[in-house]
Amino acid sequence: MKTWESWAVACIVLAASTGAAVAQDAAAGEQVFRRLCSPCHDIGEDAKVKLGPPLNGIDGRKAGTYEGFNYSQANKNSGLTWHQQEFDKYIRAPMQEMPGTRMAFVGIKNDKDIGDLWAYLKQFGPEGQKK
Repeated sequence: MKTWESWAVACIVLAASTGAAVAQDAAAGEQVFRRLCSPCHDIGEDAKVKLGPPLNGIDGRKAGTYEGFNYSQANKNSGLTWHQQEFDKYIRAPMQEMPGTRMAFVGIKNDKDIGDLWAYLKQFGPEGQKK
């Protein structure tokens, strides 16, 4: 096999294996949610305010805007709109990313857990229905 062909095959294999390594799994994300998020947050059609707001409709929602939850000024004034990139950064270290937040959570460091969690959360529309 010629050198450039070997290089092309290696690139394709690497790209395929990298994609599989970061693939998001909503079912696994549900387990992450239950383990780490559900003590303070709820999600789904019957979601209620707990220590934190329900996470229904989080994808595309402005931070600090869930009706009926008393957010910190830091959260209300953050200017964040939740999308995967912002969520990934925030959930690793909430108190460092948003000084003054009342979300007393050390964060999630595992990339797969974060991706899976986001895949689970983004399934839910504003009323808690799965999209």
